[in-house]
Amino acid sequence: MESINLLGSVSESYVPRIVIGMTFLLLIVAEWAWSRNKKMQVHDSKETAANFSILLGTQVSKALLLGWQLLILTSAAEYRIFSWEIGIVSFIGTFFLVDFFYYWQHRIMHETKLFWAFHLVHHSGQKMNLTTSFRLNWLSPLVGSLFYIPAVILGAPSEYILVALSLNLVFQFFLHTESIGKLGYLEGIINTPSAHRVHHGSNPEYLDKNYGGLLMIWDRLFGSYTPENTTVHYGITTGHVGYNPFVLVFHGFYDLFRGKLNSKG
Repeated sequence: MESINLLGSVSESYVPRIVIGMTFLLLIVAEWAWSRNKKMQVHDSKETAANFSILLGTQVSKALLLGWQLLILTSAAEYRIFSWEIGIVSFIGTFFLVDFFYYWQHRIMHETKLFWAFHLVHHSGQKMNLTTSFRLNWLSPLVGSLFYIPAVILGAPSEYILVALSLNLVFQFFLHTESIGKLGYLEGIINTPSAHRVHHGSNPEYLDKNYGGLLMIWDRLFGSYTPENTTVHYGITTGHVGYNPFVLVFHGFYDLFRGKLNSKG
């Protein structure tokens, strides 16, 4: 998932959260077992522990900052140009509109130093596994919803935006893995584990590539798509940050204020 932390859960009910959480946990265990069987060093115990620690902080920040995010979207709704009717067509339209703006949010967060300070934690891991998707900055909700103001102004219902974003991020959980190879004709059309491995690469040819959430067509349209052709080297170009979740989350801001942040990672 870029994996980027934007808005709340799919439902106010705790049941979907528990089901999703248990499913994710079972898949993580299955991935670990697969990697052990294949004798692949996909998981590092310290890094995996750090990823789960960051996830706990993310849940707290989501609860604390959800009101701010809703305020941004509901305030923007006063300036709507169009009014969409509630229904399946509107939801599908919202879903693709959100995916389009997600692409630009993700690209901006990589290519500008201020926003890279928020996003750097997601790319600082040395391994690629499903828990890597948990590496989200606790302060990202402060800025994430700003990128979807245009969708609200164009008429997309705020509640549909919330659901579309949540589904997009849930989908991205499955992209953070080495257990799935290339998916044939789907490569370059939708986001795949292969495409997302490229996105996490610190190889010079892989920097700032494959920003899409669900679709890769935005990357192809705007010149940021690259297929996985060589072994991916994970992490950021400035080196290993460590395992302390607080250092990982705030390291980007520290470097930003010191004037030493590299927006290329």
